[in-house]
Amino acid sequence: MDKNRKHSNHYAVMLLCLTAFCACNEDELVIKNTPADSMPSAGTATVYNIGQSAYDTPAPWVTGDLLRRFYAGDLLYDRNRGTEGGKGPLYAGSSCGSCHSNAGRTLPSMYTPDSGSGTMGFSSQLVYITKQNGGFFRNYGRVLHDQVIKGEKAEGKLAAWFTEETFSFPDGETYRLQTPHYRITDWYADSIQPEDLIIDVHIPLRHVGMGQIMALDPDELRRLAAQSNYPEYGISGRLSIISERNKQYVGMGGNKAHHADLTVELGFSSDLGVTSDRYPLEVCEGQSQNIGYSHYGIQITTREMEDVDLYMSCLGVPARRNVNDPAVKRGEANFFRAQCQLCHTPTLHTRQDAPVLLNGTRLPWLANQTIHPYSDFLLHDMGKGLDNHVRTGSAYSYEWRTTPLWGVGLQQTVNSHTRFLHDGRARNFIEAIMWHDGEGAVSRELFRRMNKQERDDLIAFLNSL
Repeated sequence: MDKNRKHSNHYAVMLLCLTAFCACNEDELVIKNTPADSMPSAGTATVYNIGQSAYDTPAPWVTGDLLRRFYAGDLLYDRNRGTEGGKGPLYAGSSCGSCHSNAGRTLPSMYTPDSGSGTMGFSSQLVYITKQNGGFFRNYGRVLHDQVIKGEKAEGKLAAWFTEETFSFPDGETYRLQTPHYRITDWYADSIQPEDLIIDVHIPLRHVGMGQIMALDPDELRRLAAQSNYPEYGISGRLSIISERNKQYVGMGGNKAHHADLTVELGFSSDLGVTSDRYPLEVCEGQSQNIGYSHYGIQITTREMEDVDLYMSCLGVPARRNVNDPAVKRGEANFFRAQCQLCHTPTLHTRQDAPVLLNGTRLPWLANQTIHPYSDFLLHDMGKGLDNHVRTGSAYSYEWRTTPLWGVGLQQTVNSHTRFLHDGRARNFIEAIMWHDGEGAVSRELFRRMNKQERDDLIAFLNSL
């Protein structure tokens, strides 16, 4: 569906219903029409939506003024900001929703059939550039800003191409693994030599369950890290400890668990080129092409950003589906048989105190919840094949946070693709599993040795999440 039409319909319905919703008690929880063949994923934040808006549905406890602010944040999240709204002069995305369509993962243009090996226009991937020694280039920051307002010049353009190898399972079924390769063209300033450049491309994360993730009990994660040592399988996860605002936190967000919050302010600044009280300078400030650039002051308020923070924190998590299907039940047994649960921990808990958003709003509904994200949120060595050659926070280049799997079976419905892993190189679940190495090698090998029916059943289980 056309995105503008989708939001026109979405908000027309919202406006018709908002008065009735606002009359509800915010502490009231009503979950209607719960399918018999389903299972809650996120306690009181579980939603029973299997359509295109499955990731983009408020939790049942979002009522009254909270619901009004939820939709205000949703509008800001999806709004395509023009230059009068502060976008640019350099940016990477037109809106949060341009990269996170329906709060999911917009398919990057480098993976569309007509992308070829040429340079791309807008795409939803983020392109990170660093020196081989980990430093930054004089005229560039960490993110390559490849989009500009009229009259400016992009920092550069990404070109991508792919190599592919074919492999076989012991029973003869084949699968292919695709490896992406990158270069940067059309540098605006220095023509950086490839031998001094590391290019690290990430496609968007799904925003489903972000409120619960940020509300996780850090003490439980510390216990998991202390116990996550399985020498017989070569697995030993560890916490990501990060320092922000002169404090230390357990990192939970991002591919490298290198964030302790939803980074709304950073996203508006770096991704959209929108200034705020925390990031008052344009992202091009100090670059040689933009000396003397006149910006328009603070372009988004802290209250507005908190509404976006609230929107993301209040998104519901789709319930598991088809849990009584025999294939799904067999697949779940195979998931444990392959030791996937050692990293993709099925059940965790949120902490006892209510999480606080960036402008002081508390969300007590996120506290004291039993949730099923299928992740330990720890860092694990994923092997040479997935090494991005960049240290991020406390994570080494070959370490990645265990990806939460809740809602993953609906990605095709929500975003019309099944690209997985940090850079989207895996085109389906099988390829994602077969890219596992390092601490993930044991699960990969146990999966590889299963027969086709057993593998298909495990995939059916993943599609039920």
